[in-house]
Amino acid sequence: MTRQLKADLAILGITVVWGSSFIIMKNITEDIPAYAYLALRFLVATIIMVAVFHKQLKSIDFRTIRSGSLVGLTLYAGMMLQVLGLKTTSASNSAFITGLNVIMVPVISTLLLKKKPPLNAFLGVVLATLGLFALKGFSGSWTIGDSLTLLCALCFALQIIFIDKFASDINIYNLAIVQIASAAVLYFITWICAGYVAEPSPFVLDSKIVLTVLYTGALGTALAFGVQTIAQKYTTPTRTALIITCEPVFGALFALMIPDVNGQTEVLTVRMILGCLLILSGMLITELDKK
Repeated sequence: MTRQLKADLAILGITVVWGSSFIIMKNITEDIPAYAYLALRFLVATIIMVAVFHKQLKSIDFRTIRSGSLVGLTLYAGMMLQVLGLKTTSASNSAFITGLNVIMVPVISTLLLKKKPPLNAFLGVVLATLGLFALKGFSGSWTIGDSLTLLCALCFALQIIFIDKFASDINIYNLAIVQIASAAVLYFITWICAGYVAEPSPFVLDSKIVLTVLYTGALGTALAFGVQTIAQKYTTPTRTALIITCEPVFGALFALMIPDVNGQTEVLTVRMILGCLLILSGMLITELDKK
């Protein structure tokens, strides 16, 4: 098994966790402000990352802090826009629109990094995009939440590209730590500023919020973004974006099992099956040898 295949499988694994997080985050959007939830989530992730990779911090330098903070800024903006968007759009629409970064990554990568994707990767992106449309589509009219989530997709596309740009000549573990830690700092600054600008809505740290913070902080952030950052050293940004299109597939599966705040779950449809098959076909075509 090649390093690239191992990296691709690792990224595929974390899309399972991310896919489960849409409905979980949707279920607490009315219970806690987005900035407070994300500050606590990324604090948990930072503590875990530092505990696991603290020995790597001995070699950290200013260039790593600068590069990691830039990646962390895109992560901060992307997650904030995604959680804010979930207030006025469905978990299904959020998963679909976020997945549109699969289109943005090869375009931006070609313009900024001069990395032209091969033909099979381009065909894979087309199939995966069609699969996203078939899988999710849109329910109802376009909302402000949909617009915020579209900007979120752009931020995540930039995050993938910046990781690819910096991973080749920077300690990858330190890059992952700084990315998570800098995003956590930005969320806490936002939390503090919100208290000065307007009195934030009061919230109670009940068991639902605590469990969501721990789950998304440990698995959805520390493990997932840590694995993504390290794995991208051995794969390409276009392949990364394509594999991440499996996120809404798993999101759909979890939406079939986990009820929302109203106690309702989604229903399996032909459109879901078609979308999943198109996305998986796109991934297989991308993996094919040129011959």
